[in-house]
Amino acid sequence: MGAQNGKDLLIKVDLTGDGQFQTIAGLRATRVSFNAESVDVTSLESQGGWRELLAGAGVRSASIAGSGVFKDANTDERARQIFFDGETPDFGTVEGPFQVASLEYAGNHDGEATYELSLASAGALSFTALV
Repeated sequence: MGAQNGKDLLIKVDLTGDGQFQTIAGLRATRVSFNAESVDVTSLESQGGWRELLAGAGVRSASIAGSGVFKDANTDERARQIFFDGETPDFGTVEGPFQVASLEYAGNHDGEATYELSLASAGALSFTALV
């Protein structure tokens, strides 16, 4: 597989709840992180004193973050409402419930208004690879 274009990593949100997803406007950078906690089952009987992990155990999670320029009042309003309502809507090609974990705004006196958005997985996720 060749290099991937960073602009193709999109964060989309269902603005109206009708299952139609739209890209969150103004994002300049996005991140998707997948995490898995391990369960340590090491004991005095572990061979050579090496750590042993319990396969298939532990909590898995994912987080999504993005930052960009404030451009679109509709997606901004929807992201903010999702955060304050504690909703867990589905986002993008990695599908499943996510919660808006943080939403930050910033701006300099001589620049554009910017924002940062973080989403945290709130249940089982699925991944559909591009074919």
